Amino acid sequence: MIYTVTLNPSIDYVMFTSQFNLGSLNRADSSFKFAGGKGINVSRVLKEHGVESTALGFTGGFPGKFIEEELANSSINTDFIHVDGDTRINVKLKGSNETEINAPGPDISADQQAELLTQLEQLTADDIVIISGSIPGAVDSSIYQQMAKRCSERKIKFVVDAEKTLLESVLPYGPEFIKPNKVELEEMFGETLTDDAAITRCAVQLMEKGAKKVLVSLGGDGAILVTDSVVLKAEVPTGQVVNTVGSGDSTVAGMVAGLSCNETLENSFRRAVASGTATAFTEDLALQQDIEEMIGQITITTLTEVSR
Repeated sequence: MIYTVTLNPSIDYVMFTSQFNLGSLNRADSSFKFAGGKGINVSRVLKEHGVESTALGFTGGFPGKFIEEELANSSINTDFIHVDGDTRINVKLKGSNETEINAPGPDISADQQAELLTQLEQLTADDIVIISGSIPGAVDSSIYQQMAKRCSERKIKFVVDAEKTLLESVLPYGPEFIKPNKVELEEMFGETLTDDAAITRCAVQLMEKGAKKVLVSLGGDGAILVTDSVVLKAEVPTGQVVNTVGSGDSTVAGMVAGLSCNETLENSFRRAVASGTATAFTEDLALQQDIEEMIGQITITTLTEVSR
């Protein structure tokens, strides 16, 4: 079974407006409410690939109930730990520019954090764990490291998509792959990465620290996948970007879906990039039809062989 972990889920309240003027009354042309949070997004897109998963994490209050009901309506398994506070509601304003307001998460007790770790301790080497997203302020900052350690001890394959400090903390435990975007990679290494060779060099350094593969998303320029033997680059078609929220999560879901179904590395990478691109071109996360149509438009080239 595949398990996604979302420590700080949300309701994503997305509003589309033709114009937005700060300090005055604005009216939305349309609005949508989605069960959000990076791990939850991964579970939703995995479902579109026909791959089952169970969503783990913390939920509370009426927003938490909404999330659980939405996932149940999509036939996605959940095993959330219930907390006393309300799950956050994030506001996404979509117009000529994108503006996001992310709320803080609820308080989560030490016992509830320990309960999540106990859930992971029940898994086996046949399972896959995807850990992604932010940490609520009340949660121990070492929680990513603790989860990675438990996966490593049980030979459970795990994938991580998170910010710099969290990502670096899991590298010694051998994540199956990590997925920084180009900006995050630049922040990690403190330099501007101007070409594919520089991106590859940084990715190789992350592999030397423990990551088995590194998938770097490049936005409209596609993505680069670095493994211990090859570097692949995916080029994507041009199109109107509607909504970038969840694009990276969709990329993770596509890669995991391909690998878990024993597709080749190249086909898994193509599926990953097609998923992320299809989501960027839609108002919500991509549906199966969107992804399948996009797969044929992704071009994969081999940049180089890697010598480590």
